[in-house]
Amino acid sequence: MRDHFEVRTTDAGGRIGELTVPRSGVTVETPALMPVVNPNVQTVEPARLASEFGAEVLITNSYIIRSTDDLREAAVERGLHDLLGFDGAIVTDSGSFQLAEYGEIDVTTEEILRFQHEIGSDVGTPVDVPTPPDVSRERAETELATTEERLAVAEGVDTGEMLVNAPVQGSTYPDLREAAGAHAAGTDLDVFPVGAVVPLLNDYRYDDVVEVVTAAKRGLGPAAPVHLFGAGHPMTFALAAALGCDLFDSAAYALYARDGRYLTVRGTELLDEMHHLPCSCPVCSGTDAEALQELPDDDRREQLAVHNLHVTFGEIRRVKAAIRSGELLELVDARARSHPSLLSGYRRLLDDDVQLETTTPIADESLFYVSAESARWPAVARHHDRLSRLDAPDELLLSEGVAIDRFEARWSLVPPFGPVPPALTKTAPLTAVLPDRLDEHAYRAAADGVAELAAAHPDTDLTVAHDDWPASALARLPDDAATLNLTRDERED
Repeated sequence: MRDHFEVRTTDAGGRIGELTVPRSGVTVETPALMPVVNPNVQTVEPARLASEFGAEVLITNSYIIRSTDDLREAAVERGLHDLLGFDGAIVTDSGSFQLAEYGEIDVTTEEILRFQHEIGSDVGTPVDVPTPPDVSRERAETELATTEERLAVAEGVDTGEMLVNAPVQGSTYPDLREAAGAHAAGTDLDVFPVGAVVPLLNDYRYDDVVEVVTAAKRGLGPAAPVHLFGAGHPMTFALAAALGCDLFDSAAYALYARDGRYLTVRGTELLDEMHHLPCSCPVCSGTDAEALQELPDDDRREQLAVHNLHVTFGEIRRVKAAIRSGELLELVDARARSHPSLLSGYRRLLDDDVQLETTTPIADESLFYVSAESARWPAVARHHDRLSRLDAPDELLLSEGVAIDRFEARWSLVPPFGPVPPALTKTAPLTAVLPDRLDEHAYRAAADGVAELAAAHPDTDLTVAHDDWPASALARLPDDAATLNLTRDERED
């Protein structure tokens, strides 16, 4: 499949890519949202998903189609694209969701893949075993082995130009997820969904989602197109994209509408409790909360679904724009403020600094310091790493803007980066836009930079002239560095 997926632009772990779907001749730009279409009940017509929202790909359930006489006959006779009225790429699930819900289904991987191929699916799915979170390791290993056996079966099925998913399972065991990712990447299958994360998403366990996806990505490697199964809420897209996920499927737009829930990028509101509609989509700009509440049930459900789709597709476009402009982490930071658990997930993402630094491009680095987490961004860590490459004089003043005559050599001291030689003061990311009032994390990161410089140049006598830094930052300075508090103008040896 790697021949069908090409990464064009990256930022953090996020990437703008092109997924070529040979059977329909469609090229899907990623990150991409795949609206879930129920073949029995279509809240919004698939043709409208394309014309109004720009959907290039959708996902539907081939098991339901196969199990419903009228749908099966129509799909076989007319083909899936004609049945749904959609010209873009169509992905089909296999019934694994029903397997997880009800414990068994009456179809094998070979049968469902042959059926998906027969009805014209563009991307088919084998019958994997979605192992829920927190099960015993023995169960996770047993079910993962079953999934991998079915991937082997899928490799042996002649699916022509239809691409085939290779789901990555392993429950909440990072080592199993990594091994599953490596195994899937070693097959000749094409797209790689990280499965069984819906229970984690539903319980707001975003730090565990990050753990699971990060482990799977380590196994899959950078060339694999990754689908995060069941991640349909727009508040999660920026974080998931920063993890390196390329495809998302959303049934939320319809399910939430059915329950009277109104999506925003910051969370979900109950329509019946709303007095204002804080959105400028065609639905919200053409009515008010009271009028929307009073619509007949079917009309209200449709209007809510349309609003939910506008918000959801709008966030996908926002994520793409952030990747292209190198501002994805700023968007993740903003979205993380909408829920404490999302903030935990964001912080867990930053914990894996080695992997994040690897996937963050060097060119045109920039930084808006917007929160304590900004001090942990790759641009800061990368500057600290570069300090070992610089030449330092025998005696050096590191100062927050004040020159002192008795020091011949002076470098700037710029939180959160730390030491900055004169030749680099006008280069990105050291031209970062910083608030006038920094938090202690910025000063602590700067102190870490001083420590990196001292470790690389142990023979240099350092003096740190700081503007009343907090004690937690001063404690991180090298023991043999002299300090000068510029605010009190006194030496602190």
